[in-house]
Amino acid sequence: MEIILAIVIGAAFGAVLDRIGATNPNTITRMLNLRQLNLMKAILLAIGTGSILMFAGQMIGLVDVAHMSVKAAYIGVFIGGLMLGAGWAASGFCPGTGVCAAASGRKDALFFIAGGLLGAAAYMVTYPAWKASGLLNNIAGGKVTLGTVPGSKFDGIFAVSGDILGIVLGAIFVIVALVLPDSLSGQPTQSELPAE
Repeated sequence: MEIILAIVIGAAFGAVLDRIGATNPNTITRMLNLRQLNLMKAILLAIGTGSILMFAGQMIGLVDVAHMSVKAAYIGVFIGGLMLGAGWAASGFCPGTGVCAAASGRKDALFFIAGGLLGAAAYMVTYPAWKASGLLNNIAGGKVTLGTVPGSKFDGIFAVSGDILGIVLGAIFVIVALVLPDSLSGQPTQSELPAE
């Protein structure tokens, strides 16, 4: 049943990504150039709403805190994040949108996926060297959260309630999404054609 649920949720998520334009690299490029912020607004609204629902659900007992998964912080994560951002800007795809774009018939997304798989294979082959370099050693306590979440096994960096902090940050994301203009640096021209 879990596999079926994962497939249904994944398909619904992919359909939403396609519907809001996240599978079109031109939409991503216009967002990163601050010329068309509709996608950024949708992302901020989704993250903010999800954060509010998750942390409020934990506070009232509807969401089991044991399901919270926190990844360890280490220098390699920040380097990988910079590489992901650069690849996202260069290709117009991130891993999720690339797969959705391929599913919607975009041929350029297949090259993006192939590049991602080659990069993952290169990382696996060279993993011992990365591990020996110290870039994968935990920093800031490893698996920590900004605030302490009651019932979780993770320490908080700050002495504040993690649930309250999650709700406040989620609300800030929602507010930013609602007040953000459609563009910060001029409107996209009608002559821009979708990349294929």
